[in-house]
Amino acid sequence: MQPRPEPPPARRESISVTIYSRDGCHLCEEVRAQLETLRREHGFVLIELDIDADAALKKSYDHEVPVVMIDGREAFRHRWSPRLFLQQLRGEG
Repeated sequence: MQPRPEPPPARRESISVTIYSRDGCHLCEEVRAQLETLRREHGFVLIELDIDADAALKKSYDHEVPVVMIDGREAFRHRWSPRLFLQQLRGEG
């Protein structure tokens, strides 16, 4: 009997990644671009929320963007690391 081939890596479509951002935020633009690349590679759902479009979000995150959440838990604020993001996405962080 031949060994079974390894299954492909699990896609992460059930994981939701949210970035809180605003127009004109260069850090937000950098993180968004990197998240888009990682989304294509790892298959999570990416949601972007403009804090200036919602008074409550603006009050919470006015001077804090970008903020990245993984399944509703804060993962990064201001600066971030793609390597650490992937560890958290896999549940290692």
